[in-house]
Amino acid sequence: MKTPGVGIAGAGLAGRLLAWRLLRRGARVSLFDAGARGDRGSAGPTAAAMLSPTAELAAADARIHELGLRSLDLWRGWLAELQARTGREVYFRREGTLVVAHAPDRGSLAHYESLLRAHLPAGEAAESMQRVDASRIGALEPLLEGRFADGLFLPLEGQLANDQLYDALAAALDAGLAACGGAWHENCPIDAVRPDALIARDGTRHEFELAVDCRGIGARAELPGLHGVRGEVLTVSAPGVQLRRPVRLIHPRYALYVAPRPGGRFIVGATELDSEDSGPVTLRSTLELGSALYSLHPEFGEARVLRLAAALRPALPDREPVAARDAAGVWRVNGLFRHGYLIAPAVVGEAERGIAAQLGLPQPAHEELRDAA
Repeated sequence: MKTPGVGIAGAGLAGRLLAWRLLRRGARVSLFDAGARGDRGSAGPTAAAMLSPTAELAAADARIHELGLRSLDLWRGWLAELQARTGREVYFRREGTLVVAHAPDRGSLAHYESLLRAHLPAGEAAESMQRVDASRIGALEPLLEGRFADGLFLPLEGQLANDQLYDALAAALDAGLAACGGAWHENCPIDAVRPDALIARDGTRHEFELAVDCRGIGARAELPGLHGVRGEVLTVSAPGVQLRRPVRLIHPRYALYVAPRPGGRFIVGATELDSEDSGPVTLRSTLELGSALYSLHPEFGEARVLRLAAALRPALPDREPVAARDAAGVWRVNGLFRHGYLIAPAVVGEAERGIAAQLGLPQPAHEELRDAA
């Protein structure tokens, strides 16, 4: 029987995950990307990769919350399999998120809490959100002892290291593509996606049994309403500073987040601009991110700035992701917006199952045994 060939346009987070999942099912995959695999300027490598289904309810809906909870369970198994297959560990923690505010901003914290309570599904508030006093804050994060009178603890949340994930996926894809006769086409932008073909910018037509569009904002010409939302992040090195989990600092103008990483690194972000400007980080954002981080704890004042980066996250008008065939028969996975790592496994999993059903791809044997049990 001929192995079905699948062409995937876009090697960002969704494209890499989908390619890996389809290779596991025995598809012959070819991956096309406008840049090189080591490029760090797109949304996936730039993001903080926080897995925050509860915290995001302040600006998202019940579907994002449900996709996020489902994805948190999927991440653990997917990352364990990646490590087993590649020998590359991906930093993953599920120890919750701490939310705090300085005394003048406690009203903003109360408003944030009310938003979460209003949007949490009935009966989930007690499990998903806890009020914490100064002593509990100190117990959760000794660095912050005595600095905040109260806050919120969101125990279901987690985080991962996206740079390590990208490396592990690249290793798994290299092995899988070589084994199936597929290829990773770098610096090969795709201008159009058809149900059975990818049309490169130079006019070359690459034909497959099925083609998938995972180009992010590169699909603007074919996905009505798709646009970029700019995000800006600061990466610092502060080996002497210890945080166990992401911390969100509520402020009237922004909600700063600080996500710890291995090796004493921290990813800091807050900004979300409805702009398609992909230029360097602005001075205002640099000052706001740096000063807010310093206000979290003065020890961050000696942190070394490793990177300032901005990227465009693909968003549809309703801020909802899509993972389905459109009216023309093209599979599209897009619109993950600011929730990329939070919802990617559930969204990509939907596309994987639909594509597998269309092509008649088998379920991996170990998953058949697990489901039967």
